[in-house]
Amino acid sequence: MRRSKGLSFYEKKKRVSLHMVREIFGMVFGTFAAVLLAAVFVFSVGMRTNVIGVSMEPTLYNGQQILVNRFGYKLTSPKKGDVIVFLPNGNQNAHYYIKRVVALPGETVQIIEGQLYVDGVPEDNETYDKMEDAGIVENEIVLKNDEYFVLGDNRNISEDSRSGNIGPVNRDTIYGKAWFHMGTENEGMGLIQ
Repeated sequence: MRRSKGLSFYEKKKRVSLHMVREIFGMVFGTFAAVLLAAVFVFSVGMRTNVIGVSMEPTLYNGQQILVNRFGYKLTSPKKGDVIVFLPNGNQNAHYYIKRVVALPGETVQIIEGQLYVDGVPEDNETYDKMEDAGIVENEIVLKNDEYFVLGDNRNISEDSRSGNIGPVNRDTIYGKAWFHMGTENEGMGLIQ
């Protein structure tokens, strides 16, 4: 037998260890479980809908997708400033309306010279335009125990609680709180303020 002269290299066979297989399986399983849990959470607690119209600009834009927290109002009630999603008068054939709560049950609402008054106190008038149409609150109204008064942020383009066909929003028709918006061409994703 002849021996070769010079350097010789031996190839070491690579082995897949049981530890490595377990680690890879754990990472794949963990990722799958996290995605599944997130999907179950979003579909059981929330829902997704689209903004229709320009009544909530500049907060929300036409066609923008939002996530709605359906669970939160089972534990608490809507608060002033919340952006809610509701069906007007409970009409199952209507699209979801998205508006801001400006007055709570038991409060008195009136619009005088384009300015919103809640319990006789004017709302901050620098945030929103003066309203050209007072609608049903040209005369003072008192909200019942389960009623909320809502307005769009784009007040002069909004069909909201001022309209006779919507009026104050009954608690039973509120589907949830709009809490997250998807991005648009001009704006990224984020929480709804």
